[in-house]
Amino acid sequence: MIGIVDYGMGNLRSVWNALDSQAIEARVVKTAAEIEAVDRLILPGVGAYSQAMRELSGRELVRPIQASVASGKPMLGICLGMQLLVDHGNEPDPTEGLGLIGGECVLMPAAPPQRLPHVGWNTVALARPHPVFEGLRANADYYFVHSFMVRTLASIDALGRTDYGEPFVSVIARGNVVGVQFHPEKSQTNGLRILENFSSWDGTC
Repeated sequence: MIGIVDYGMGNLRSVWNALDSQAIEARVVKTAAEIEAVDRLILPGVGAYSQAMRELSGRELVRPIQASVASGKPMLGICLGMQLLVDHGNEPDPTEGLGLIGGECVLMPAAPPQRLPHVGWNTVALARPHPVFEGLRANADYYFVHSFMVRTLASIDALGRTDYGEPFVSVIARGNVVGVQFHPEKSQTNGLRILENFSSWDGTC
């Protein structure tokens, strides 16, 4: 059973619909007890880093999420949800993140003709195979909507990169945690395959 974390800022319905279209069992989770009861977590997100962490903290969800990961349960962060996995962000204020993967969330550099937000289809170049991307090409296209990006502390945690004027980290992974900057629920066949793979992944690589 996948738990989709509800902290008031995620596109829960579109993620749930994508999972349901593949007959993947999922439920929305809002409490520590509900998080503990599921086998794996998806952390979606749309909005600002600082507000998102305030919502997670105010709803007392930070420690339950960290405990779930520490127990070995797989976790997938999507868009803002990926950014929240790292140590800290600055959108708009310096804010401590979940600290599951070392790094920071910063505003993307953009020079003409690139504009922010980065919206549309773009290619993810994978640095190595990963179970969540099994059956997908190493250079496949996915749908992006974002203005901020992640910088990882360890290069090994950068599983995939995308070019938008210059390369940026678009997929991060460490142990049983994976984050994708794009929206798999909006990325048609490729994105649905990622969700399907995640639903059966045991958290090991």
